[in-house]
Amino acid sequence: METILEAKNITKSYPGVIALHDVNFNVYKGKVNVLVGENGAGKSTLMKILSGVEKQTSGDILLNNQKLEINSTKDAEANSIGIIHQELNLFPNLAVHENIFMGHELMNKYKTVNVNSQIKITKDLMKKLNQNIDAKSLLESLRIGQQQIVEIAKALAKKTKILIMDEPSSALSKNEASVLFNVIAELKNQGVTIIYISHKLEEIMQIGDVITILRDSKLICEELISKIDIPWITEKMVGMKNFEAVNNNKPTLGKKIIEVKSINLKKNKSDEFILDNISLDSKSGEILSLYGLMGSGRTELLEIIMGLNKEFEGSIYLEEKELKYSTISKRISDGIVLVPEDRQGQGLVQSLSILSNILLSKITKKISDFFLNSKVEKISAKNAIEYLGIKVSSYNNLITSLSGGNQQKVVIAKSLETEPKLLMLDEPTRGIDIGAKQEIFYIMRKLAEKGLSIIFVSSEIKEVLAVADRVLVLAKGKINKELIGSEITEDNLVKFSQG
Repeated sequence: METILEAKNITKSYPGVIALHDVNFNVYKGKVNVLVGENGAGKSTLMKILSGVEKQTSGDILLNNQKLEINSTKDAEANSIGIIHQELNLFPNLAVHENIFMGHELMNKYKTVNVNSQIKITKDLMKKLNQNIDAKSLLESLRIGQQQIVEIAKALAKKTKILIMDEPSSALSKNEASVLFNVIAELKNQGVTIIYISHKLEEIMQIGDVITILRDSKLICEELISKIDIPWITEKMVGMKNFEAVNNNKPTLGKKIIEVKSINLKKNKSDEFILDNISLDSKSGEILSLYGLMGSGRTELLEIIMGLNKEFEGSIYLEEKELKYSTISKRISDGIVLVPEDRQGQGLVQSLSILSNILLSKITKKISDFFLNSKVEKISAKNAIEYLGIKVSSYNNLITSLSGGNQQKVVIAKSLETEPKLLMLDEPTRGIDIGAKQEIFYIMRKLAEKGLSIIFVSSEIKEVLAVADRVLVLAKGKINKELIGSEITEDNLVKFSQG
């Protein structure tokens, strides 16, 4: 295999933290070069260095055996290196072609945007990617998988030859991910080199050619994917071959916390049901999992309980008291809180510190004087960090300085500051590594043992097996099966989720 890009002896230091320590990373031309590791292992830092967002403290980058200076994203783009971040960087109110050429618009002789040229090139790019996406469509009209394709086209419009893809399938359905993998195969055929970061080990085995594993800011190994399997990857990443179950003992259940009765929710301007006659309850000390395929209605049900969606029929009871239509803040004060799937967009404020994010929900409840009490704030933040094992060098750092797993713990910490009775978690392990997932599971069990009722949504069967005391399997908007104890098996989850 031909090496096109090399990161040699890369070290990156921040105050009090070494994010990368003497790391070597080889990128092979025309291949899918997979990079994996726990959150905090240094993957994102290395990609930021290669794409010009960060500058290494020491070490060299070589492109086609020539030393390369990358001091900005423009330097990276000038050398045909592009990146697609996990959170899409697009404008929903603009057309597809406008998104693709944002920041490098094609101009005509009158110094105005040459719309026709942009549309033509966009059509050519979509044809190149075997996609039927209209160049003039508004981005917001596209499915999330199609928006991901637009991100790829946007990179290719800049003549990208080395494309970094950071968790590109994390928000995609199985069908959308399949389309993405076909696009990646087509890019390989056209000579594009892919650097692929993912926590989904099954897809790595499906599309990858070479794998590089980082752990604790250091290079662990590089190997051909044809020579390895998933247990090998897991062991190299974190030294564990599977999730450790946290539901081995029968839970001590208390009183009924939440009950929903006969919930119905229709699609907009349609008689089709998103949720069809859903009834459930959950008790203190219990971890209840809602399992189902994309579109089964899991997230919509959590949003109704949280008060985010009021267009439903049915009843909701908290400790046997019926909850009428109310604001989200009233739901929170009642004792209900939701950890959303999109932690970046809905769970955190990126411009604030770790401390400020933790205490966002607490200001009106605990720190109610005219001036904020910084001493109380610091004590609260320190207690949350210690209780949840959040790895920080300083709680005054920006939230963006944390790994994905630790950011997720901050979202949970913020939720716990409201002193909830019901904690709902929607895909709380999305985009985080196996080790961080296990830590989240321990936290969930600790909170359940403390008396919280927990409702947990996950698309990962192994997570459900390791965590849930009871599972409600949803299919096509209905509860298809309730599973308890030994009934919670991989076969049952697959079988009953099909509808």
